[in-house]
Formats: sequence, structure tokens, C-alpha cells
Amino acid sequence: MDILFIVLSRLIQFYSYAIIVYILMSWFPNARGTAIGQFLAKICEPYLEPFRRFIPPLGMIDISPIVALLALNFANHGLFFLYNMLV
Repeated sequence: MDILFIVLSRLIQFYSYAIIVYILMSWFPNARGTAIGQFLAKICEPYLEPFRRFIPPLGMIDISPIVALLALNFANHGLFFLYNMLV
């Protein structure tokens, strides 16, 4: 049971890093057109899309990825809380 929670926590952490890299790629021209950019788009966009629908951009700044990362962080903390309740 311990290994399941550790693996889920690491997956959430890895996914958060993938989203951060995907967001940073928008600062560089044509970075999202590369193979890595397209791969990150395939795994990050389905998660970011619902946040973008409900959170409008503030001028030129899209804050929806920040909220999405906070939601992932909240899920990770909830996972640890659940683990501590079960142990």
C-alpha cells in the first residue's frame, strides 16, 4: 500500500514538472513545435483545457496553468492526508 501512494505522489510531481516545462516553452519561439513540445502538449493540454475554459486570461497573461498547478499540489497533499488516515 505504501508503494502505491509513493508512486502516485511521484507521478503527480512529474506531471507538475511537465506542465511547468510546457508553460516555459511558450517563452521561446517555435519551442512547442518540436517533438518534445508536441509530446508535452499531448499530455498537458487535456488537463489545462478545463482550467482555460473557466479562467479568462488577464490581458496577455494566462493564469490558468497556475491554478492547475495549485490543484495538482492540493491533490498531492490530499493524497498524503489520505495515506496518513489509513496508516
